Amino acid sequence: MAYRPTWQGHLRLSLVTCPVALYTATSSGGEVHFNLINPETNNRIRMITTDPDTGPVERSSLVKGYAVAKDEYILLTDEEMKSVKLESTKTIDIERFVPEEEIDRLYWDNPYYLAPAGALAEEAFGVIREAMRSEGKIALGRVVLSTRERLLALEPRDQGILAYSLRTRGEVRAMRDVFGAISDKAPDPAMVDIARRIIEQKAGPFDPDQFVDRYEEALKALIASKQKGHKPVRAAEPEDTNVVDLMAALRASLKGSGAEPRRGARTAKRPAASEKGKRATPRRRAS
Repeated sequence: MAYRPTWQGHLRLSLVTCPVALYTATSSGGEVHFNLINPETNNRIRMITTDPDTGPVERSSLVKGYAVAKDEYILLTDEEMKSVKLESTKTIDIERFVPEEEIDRLYWDNPYYLAPAGALAEEAFGVIREAMRSEGKIALGRVVLSTRERLLALEPRDQGILAYSLRTRGEVRAMRDVFGAISDKAPDPAMVDIARRIIEQKAGPFDPDQFVDRYEEALKALIASKQKGHKPVRAAEPEDTNVVDLMAALRASLKGSGAEPRRGARTAKRPAASEKGKRATPRRRAS
């Protein structure tokens, strides 16, 4: 299958330049796609571009508008937007090299494959790729994608280059806005010890072939079931762990493997009569 490039231009490292193409590295979604249906007629709903004054209009005749006031817009055609003289619209210029661990995972966004555009570009592309590989760091460059300039993180991958768009600081929300209200009280060390042993039991290599979209598979089963006239079965909601029974729940989690809590681990106190039946989510240390 021939893939259509998302972007085409040049890759440049100092005085070495070659034509390249950027391809999306992932598919856009699963296999289950839905249409909006009017249940009274079973007709598919059509989305029609409409002017409130004149009625339906052809989408191809529309232009983009930037609002400067209520009902007041600056209009831009596709040709005018393409005419913006920004070097990154045509060239990925490698600006610097940084250690991979310095880029917080919060900033990694979408993956792309960067490849030479044609056989004549392969030699120069290979020179840039191997120079990057010998550097052992992440290369940073800029590119304009979908009317936005994005920072790209580049690293050699096999015979090509893996490129990740990076989010800007303004796109990443401050963690303290969400985590700030979490108590910094340290959890029970004995409970943490048991939880760590449970983690050790479940440790293993990452194999993407073992992970499937279970929700999509369940939707396929639901669709097949409804085709046969069956009614769907709703999954039960899980209950929150009772704080006073947390140690018991952790110990029970180890029973399947026959492991026993280490000597010296403290046991949970028996709940007082007034506390029985209370439910809450155990607090975690703020990160």
